[in-house]
Amino acid sequence: MPENGHSGHEGRDVRSTVRPYGDTTGDGMVQVSFTLPVPPGPRAEGAAAQLAAKMGLAPALVVHSSGIGAGFTFFVVYGSVRHLVDLDAVQVAERAYPLLSPSQVDAAVRAGLRRKLVVLGACIGTDAHTVGIDAILNVKGFAGEKGLEHHREMAVTNLGAQVAVPALVARARAERADAVLVSQVVTQRDAHLRNTRELAAAFRQAMGEDRPLLVVGGPRFDPAMAAELGVDKVFGRGTTPGEVASYLVHALIPDGAP
Repeated sequence: MPENGHSGHEGRDVRSTVRPYGDTTGDGMVQVSFTLPVPPGPRAEGAAAQLAAKMGLAPALVVHSSGIGAGFTFFVVYGSVRHLVDLDAVQVAERAYPLLSPSQVDAAVRAGLRRKLVVLGACIGTDAHTVGIDAILNVKGFAGEKGLEHHREMAVTNLGAQVAVPALVARARAERADAVLVSQVVTQRDAHLRNTRELAAAFRQAMGEDRPLLVVGGPRFDPAMAAELGVDKVFGRGTTPGEVASYLVHALIPDGAP
C-alpha cells in the first residue's frame, strides 16, 4: 500500500480498502487451518509450510500440528498476506424486509391470513443434525429469541431428522403447509446443495405453482444461491427465529408488515 495510506485509486475513500489485522494495524496477518494426508513429523510440517507459501502467506509459521489418525496431520498456520480487500466490491444479499417483533408477526398473520400460518420443518436425507431446525422452531429458540412454536398464530410441526423428501412433500400437501423449512448441516461433497435441489424438484413436480414457500438454512449455505437451488430463501449461519418469522410475513402476507 502506498505510504500515504491511499489505495492508489484517485478519489476513493481510504476506508474502502482494508487489509487483515493480526498484531498491528495493516500487518496482513491471518490464521488458516487444514489437514494433509501425511503422518505427523518434520516432513509434514515442511509440507504445510510449503502449502502456506503457495497460498500467499509470507512468512508462514506452523504454530500447531497434530496427528488425527493414521497418515493424517492437522495444522494451524500463521502468516502475512499482501492482499487487499476492496469493500466497495463486496456483494452480499441484503435483508429486504423489516425485522418484526413476535407480537407484530402474530398481528400480521391474524390480519392477513385470518387463520394460522402452517409451517413444517425437517432435516432431509441422511442429515441427523437437528440443532439448527430446533433453534428456529422450538419454543426455547436461539440467541435469546423464542422459536416459531411460540407464535400463537402459527401451527408449527417439527418432523425432526432424516426425513425423506417424498414423505415431506406428502406431509406438506396433507397439511396444506404455507412454508417448509429445511435445515442442512452435513456438507460433505456438497450434500446440502444436492439435497436442496432434490427438494425443490420434488415439490415442483408434485405441486407446481401451488407448492409451499421453501426455505433452507445451514452454516455452509450462501444466501445468494436461492434461485440457483430452486428455493425461495436461503439462510446462513447465525440466523435467528425472528429473522425467519419476519421473512415468512414478508413473503406470504401482502403488506403484512405493520
